[in-house]
Amino acid sequence: MIPLHLQPESHVPLYIQLRDQLRALVHAGDLRAGDRIPASRELALQLGVHRTTVANAYAELESEGLISGHVGRGTFICSEDGVVEIPAPPSAATVHGGLRWEALFADERGEEMLSRLTQSAPRGAISFLMARPASEFFPIEELRNCTNAVWRREGCDILQFGSSDGYPPLKHALIDMLNGEGYGIADENIMITDGGQQGLDLLCKAFLRPGDTIVTENPTYPGALAIFSSARVRILGVPMKTETSPGKLPGVDVSAIESVLLQNRVKMIVLTPDFHNPTGTTLPVPERRRLLEIAARFQVPVIEDHIYARLRARGELVPSLKQLDRSNLVVQIDSFSKIAFPGLRVGWILAPATVIDRLRLVKQSTDLHTGHLAQSILAEYMRRGRLGRHLDRMRKAYSGRLAAMEHALVTHMPPGTKWTRPEGGMSVWLELPVGFDSNDLLIHARERGVLFAPGRYFYFQNPQPNTLRLGFTGLSERDIARGVATLADVLRNEMRKRQRGARRAEVPRVALV
Repeated sequence: MIPLHLQPESHVPLYIQLRDQLRALVHAGDLRAGDRIPASRELALQLGVHRTTVANAYAELESEGLISGHVGRGTFICSEDGVVEIPAPPSAATVHGGLRWEALFADERGEEMLSRLTQSAPRGAISFLMARPASEFFPIEELRNCTNAVWRREGCDILQFGSSDGYPPLKHALIDMLNGEGYGIADENIMITDGGQQGLDLLCKAFLRPGDTIVTENPTYPGALAIFSSARVRILGVPMKTETSPGKLPGVDVSAIESVLLQNRVKMIVLTPDFHNPTGTTLPVPERRRLLEIAARFQVPVIEDHIYARLRARGELVPSLKQLDRSNLVVQIDSFSKIAFPGLRVGWILAPATVIDRLRLVKQSTDLHTGHLAQSILAEYMRRGRLGRHLDRMRKAYSGRLAAMEHALVTHMPPGTKWTRPEGGMSVWLELPVGFDSNDLLIHARERGVLFAPGRYFYFQNPQPNTLRLGFTGLSERDIARGVATLADVLRNEMRKRQRGARRAEVPRVALV
């Protein structure tokens, strides 16, 4: 189903809203040449509008050369040159004498959200798309020294097969670090993974079957949605509270989680309580305790995505769900990807020993074990005390960039725009004034050399079209200020256009006699 959300209360006519949203979906790549869109009668029923509304929108898009209707076949998206590429019928098995692979894919299109979010930005653009470390701080020379030491000391060993649990020196280094933070874990409670994404995937394979139900935040990390959706898991969303004011606590709505557990048989709760992606919010300690009490009462395990938690830029440290857990029901996923070097693809899982035993079997059938070279480099890096110093350097840099982001938003954003105020992490969540669509805004911002992630990529139900995410850690303070100023200018221009349109609509019409 095409993600369309009309707002009857807006002064913008419904057919214009529909036209603009379909156009934005084409520009964003969600609708591609050859894709069939619903017939006007069908789409009118879906949206609850008159068929004429859809017909008028389609007529304008067809006049622009974006779509083309064909009697008996339907209405299709045109290519950039106006040519309609109608897909071959399903019975066609070959193309140019070769196998038509697209006909064999398990899904019609597959999961494309991540690929669109991770695409490289055009040269020279200020890109707020990604939430990732700043590569200019990567300690290349230090890592090269660590790598050389590993090769000299144990080159033959790291080239052999190893334990599915992980490279022992890295496990021991992580256990020392975590116990220094008050976790109190042993070797049997930790397992090394190929990053946090594999941690989620292993847990999904170990515990979930098609049709099982999980609860997670809405919006949430698209990578998690990709894993659970491909496993045919039923996903139930609970809203995020992004406003911080007296009587309003930020973070996931814990009361909503309790309501969902009362009404559904839930297999797992999956949350990011610290610097949530995409909203940047952090769940307060009292709400964490209440969440754990609810989960224990219903006997539902909690998967805690902890990958951003060590990136606190200000404020007091907050104990993780795993640290607060007294019922042995929390499994924590973590990774070096956000605090250090994402390209090495090394993460870990903390869990009860019985869970680690099960995950070990699943990992053996998946990839045998995580590559030893990356693990050994990180173990040597930690042994030399470099990770802690690198993390301190990153926190300082990101603190300055977060401050630059907030200053730019306060200085430039027009009234009616709201944003979260995280105390760390990698991103800020923006809400545009009511009636605006971040997809439309992205089209104009891209023309000015600024990119961001529209909020709809993070929703799996009830998407809010006026939301967007700004990742700030990969940009300099100067670029953050320039990018936000440009984005605000684009938004103000769109607001002025709407104001002029509203004034024209208010001009009284005089009948000629």
